[in-house]
Amino acid sequence: MAGISLLNRRQALAGIAMASLAVTAAQAAAPLNAEDFGVIAALPDDQSKAMQAALDAAAAQGATLLLPAGAIFVRDLQLPSQVSIEGVPGATQLTTWNGGRIAQARNVSNLVLRDIGFDARNTGTIDGDALLDVTGSLTVTLERCSFANSPASALRITDSAVTVTNCNFARHADAAIHATDSRGLLITGNSISDCGNAGIRIWRSASGPDGSIITGNRIAKVDWRGGGNGQNGNGINVFRADEVIVADNHIADCAFSAIRLNATNNSQVSGNMCLRSGEVAIFSEFGFSGSVIANNIVDGAAGGISMTNLDSGGHLAVCSGNIVRNITPLSLVNPDTRPYGIAAQADAAVTGNTVQNVPGVAISAGYGPFLRNVMISGNVVSTANIGIAVSVVDGAGPVHIANNLISNARDHAVVGMAWRDIVEPDLITNANRFANVTVGSVTVGKTPQS
Repeated sequence: MAGISLLNRRQALAGIAMASLAVTAAQAAAPLNAEDFGVIAALPDDQSKAMQAALDAAAAQGATLLLPAGAIFVRDLQLPSQVSIEGVPGATQLTTWNGGRIAQARNVSNLVLRDIGFDARNTGTIDGDALLDVTGSLTVTLERCSFANSPASALRITDSAVTVTNCNFARHADAAIHATDSRGLLITGNSISDCGNAGIRIWRSASGPDGSIITGNRIAKVDWRGGGNGQNGNGINVFRADEVIVADNHIADCAFSAIRLNATNNSQVSGNMCLRSGEVAIFSEFGFSGSVIANNIVDGAAGGISMTNLDSGGHLAVCSGNIVRNITPLSLVNPDTRPYGIAAQADAAVTGNTVQNVPGVAISAGYGPFLRNVMISGNVVSTANIGIAVSVVDGAGPVHIANNLISNARDHAVVGMAWRDIVEPDLITNANRFANVTVGSVTVGKTPQS
């Protein structure tokens, strides 16, 4: 009996201890209200000191900090770890005070920002490069936030792992999101518009694994105020960052490219809608290796899809299942661009694509001697000046053309090129004159006019 009583007593003490812990956890989880720390919304005065006190208190207790509706004027807030900061949906706005950066998170973890607006209100300058700066941080989440009117960028991410979901970015002089040396970003479901130089940049200071995933975003109206010949004006720009996925985004009206990969390895670009690009819609360029470009729609561009720069080591690509249509006769931002649908140079399979309405070459293989191991098969080409063009100069590598359908080629179906000059107008018949070219079945015809 004594043993049973002792056991029951131990169980009772354990229960009391568990209940005490539950009460403590509940108390710790109780949200804090920023107004209780003196934060006053809509007061045109610097609220930074009161806001910082509220942030620090919430972090110390592991509590959620609730922000009031209205504009709260602050600068250079230091966001802590282990805290959720929540605003009133569509109503809470952190506004820069005297051109200061609104907030930064340095070396933090487990930080959540939800339903908060960040607005520079078109101040002429801003300290730092963005409204919000995240550096050296892990497990940071931005959800249903908005960023507007920055004279620089909206969100700058450096050496961090961040999730940006269902946020809105509008009217930024540089980029909506500029990320460098990331440790795995998830950028999904966001709306981005009216940016001066870029929508989303995923860059690295040196080539290496990045692992960012950019999916389901809507990007429109990206200018190239910074000039150049492709550094600016892109909806999504991936530079030196390997193992990046760009999928199922809707991208329209970018001055240069909807999606531009530069010196990347093992990149996937799939299922994207790319409309009215000012230069090449999807570009894999310079020292890239291992680009999969599949099942995208390109409608309106000076060049459709390009996988080039063998001279800089660019090679190894799959271009499959894409629709490319309505190529423009010229590029207003890059006069050197000649109209084409798809271009490949090295170790590339161009298969199962549909290319239509090109006032130039629908599918191009190589440029001068920069050509090696290209397969062009199973494609449907209709209404182009030239269906397929292949470099046949000395030093050009192997190309195999088979099982393509070419309809309504205005000038020629398949030609051999020496740089920009046609040296063989009928490569189907005369492929045996060129050691680097083999041609299988090619169906050439005209579509009946309705």
